[in-house]
Amino acid sequence: MKYKAAVITVSDSCYHQEREDLSGAALAGALETAGLEVLAREIVPDDQDTIAIVLQRYVTLPSLHLILTTGGTGFGPRDVTPEATREVIERPAPGIAELLRQAGLVQTQLSWLSRGIAGIAKDKLIINLPGSPKAMESSVEALKPVLFHALELLNGGKPH
Repeated sequence: MKYKAAVITVSDSCYHQEREDLSGAALAGALETAGLEVLAREIVPDDQDTIAIVLQRYVTLPSLHLILTTGGTGFGPRDVTPEATREVIERPAPGIAELLRQAGLVQTQLSWLSRGIAGIAKDKLIINLPGSPKAMESSVEALKPVLFHALELLNGGKPH
C-alpha cells in the first residue's frame, strides 16, 4: 500500500479559471514520481476560512496521509495559507518548513520570503509549499529523505 496525498492549490486566479493550475499539476506529478498516490486535487481561493475548511475536511479522511498546499505563502495581502494551516494543525513541524526554505535557495534567494509552515493534524502531515511550478519538483526532492519516515511515524510505525 502506498501513502496517499491530497494537493490543494491556493490561488484566486486559478480558482476563477483565469490561469491554469501549473503548480498543482507539477506537485501531483512530483509526488507520484516519488512513490506517493495522489488521491485528490483541489483549487481554492486565497481565503483563510475556505482554506481552513478544506484542510479540515481532508484531515478527516481516513485513507489520506499527507496534505500539501501550493500557493498563498508569500507577503501579499491575500497570502493567508500559513494562517489557515495554523488553525488546523495540532502540532507544528518547523524543521520541515525550514528544510524547504533552505532547499529553495538553490533556485532563488527569495526562498527566505516563504512563510509556509508544516504540522500535524490527527495522523496527517500538512505542508505548505510555494506557488511556483518550478519549486514543486525540488521541494518534493528535498522532502524525500524525511517524508516517508515522518509518515511512517504518524501511522504507528506501520510500513506502507
